[in-house]
Amino acid sequence: MSNCDEFTKELGIDFPLICGAMYPCSNPELVAAVSEAGGIGVIQPISLAYVHGNDLRSGIAKIKSLTNKPLGFNALIEKSSKIYEARMRKWVNIALDEGVRFFVTALGNPSWVVEEVHARGGIVYHDVTNRKWAERGLQGGVDGLICVNSRAGGHAGQKSPEDLMRELEDLKVPLVCAGGIGTEKDFIERLDMGYVAVQMGTRFIATEECNAHVDYKNAICKAMESDIVLTERISGIPVAVINTPYIESMGLNATWIEKKLLQNRRTKHYMRLAYQLKSIWQLKRASIRGSDYKDFFQAGKSVSGVVKVESASDVVNRFGQAYSAR
Repeated sequence: MSNCDEFTKELGIDFPLICGAMYPCSNPELVAAVSEAGGIGVIQPISLAYVHGNDLRSGIAKIKSLTNKPLGFNALIEKSSKIYEARMRKWVNIALDEGVRFFVTALGNPSWVVEEVHARGGIVYHDVTNRKWAERGLQGGVDGLICVNSRAGGHAGQKSPEDLMRELEDLKVPLVCAGGIGTEKDFIERLDMGYVAVQMGTRFIATEECNAHVDYKNAICKAMESDIVLTERISGIPVAVINTPYIESMGLNATWIEKKLLQNRRTKHYMRLAYQLKSIWQLKRASIRGSDYKDFFQAGKSVSGVVKVESASDVVNRFGQAYSAR
């Protein structure tokens, strides 16, 4: 049995394909459609609650009314505030109560999530961009790593898929490639590289089931790899977005005072929180209302392989056929 087959068996899915959690684009219909087609959709709780108007339990119930296939859950565990941390702990336990057994952690120490999930027979993968964060995640007990590379949308990494594989393969845990997969060819190349699965986001925004505004979907379909730029003005660290007039006017680099506040031990958490609140509001507005105002669209370099809006099930089926023929 190949490593990919072991991954799909452990998760109870047909194809080693994850629809990554996306704020604000992880609406219930999209998450369900990917799981129903044989991949696995990952619930993004902030998106579910504050964009799509569901409390977590009712939102999961809605997704489960559309599919009885396995689901994932995204736990952002940065300690930005005690209130946020308490809410995420509650959300993780609700997801477990509702039968979710695949969790993806990011931005903090995953040990408490691992403890809760392992006690219920689940598995935890952790988002990483380099070996330092991979080792910290493994110290926290995670079962595998989501390797976010330089081709990803949103908070991209700094290293290529090839470099990340070389850097992390000796850790002897399953590695998932996240970033730059827009076509079946990209998918198979990453699996042949040694990754057990891929995680896609940008490709699934341009689907019928995603309720992002048509302007967002069209921007992805029209964009080329050269249209993707990194800006620090959204969260203080580089974020991959489509280069729009607003991005050009805003600039790509954080100001010197922003950098100072982000580097200071006493102010960095407050600065990150301020960035998060601003970007959450702007992303929600861009996704729902389109591009008739100041906006930005997160996307990765996989845009070059996305040429039309199609159903999520068609995407999963095409990739699944390529996997079966591999």
